[in-house]
Amino acid sequence: MSVNYIKQNQSISNPLAVLELIKPITWFPPMWAYACGVISSGMDIVTNLGLIILGIVLAGPVVCGMSQAANDWCDRHVDAINQPNRPIPSGRIPGLWGLWIAISMSAIALVIGWQIGVWGFYATIIGVAAAWAYSCEPIRLKRSGWWGPGIVALCYEGLPWFTGAAVMSQAFPSLKIVLIAALYAVGAHGIMTLNDFKALKGDRQTGINSLPVQFGPNKAAKIACWVMTIPQLLVIILMSSWGAAGHAVFIGCLVVGQFLAMRKLLKDPQKFAPWYNATGVLMFVLGMMVCAFGLRNFGAF
Repeated sequence: MSVNYIKQNQSISNPLAVLELIKPITWFPPMWAYACGVISSGMDIVTNLGLIILGIVLAGPVVCGMSQAANDWCDRHVDAINQPNRPIPSGRIPGLWGLWIAISMSAIALVIGWQIGVWGFYATIIGVAAAWAYSCEPIRLKRSGWWGPGIVALCYEGLPWFTGAAVMSQAFPSLKIVLIAALYAVGAHGIMTLNDFKALKGDRQTGINSLPVQFGPNKAAKIACWVMTIPQLLVIILMSSWGAAGHAVFIGCLVVGQFLAMRKLLKDPQKFAPWYNATGVLMFVLGMMVCAFGLRNFGAF
């Protein structure tokens, strides 16, 4: 074990390393999903602006940031192979600082969650527990190529969507909202699988059985494409059956765009996975918001 991990009396020399640790670039998905939940509830935004802002802060910087800190701490040996310049393996966040940051942010998340209502608090508990279960031994769900991406997809898309709708209505959301949020969470499993390509080398060496490790990049990419596509097709069917045909057509056009992007992705998944994240995934999340506006017409209950 490196001396960086056992010395506890060192201080953080560069505060920007903490910001790098909690990875602001990863905050967007849960913040966006929370906003989708807010929109889909059909409740008035202006009168609930304080709760909306608090929830977005909770979903992004706090819970997602905490999950990144926890993952980096638990993955410090893997990062020493894949990304040795990350704050913990590089020593810029020395000793147990990474662990204490993750624990402190977990506590802050629960305090904020308590402020946004009972359903928001329950969702926060689930989100915090899932973040630790994903990264921490002995559970360490990220060892599985199925459970790992699944729990991340739930916390990035489904749970924030549910929370946004629940906080706005201060009640359990309608079955329509829960069903659509769940389908987009399932679809996001494929997005998480594509993200695993960048850690393929370290995952192989450390026993992380991601789908790219289990099946190879080409087959894993095909699985990811099917997992992303099928839930969206079900969303189109449901929205049409509920009377939101215009929204369903719009989402269908976005799915066609994703299909065209997938053709390029499958030519060389390792090379084009980052490109697909900037194109196909963008269309996926745009579809989420279109769907949220369609659900808004049905009410939160």
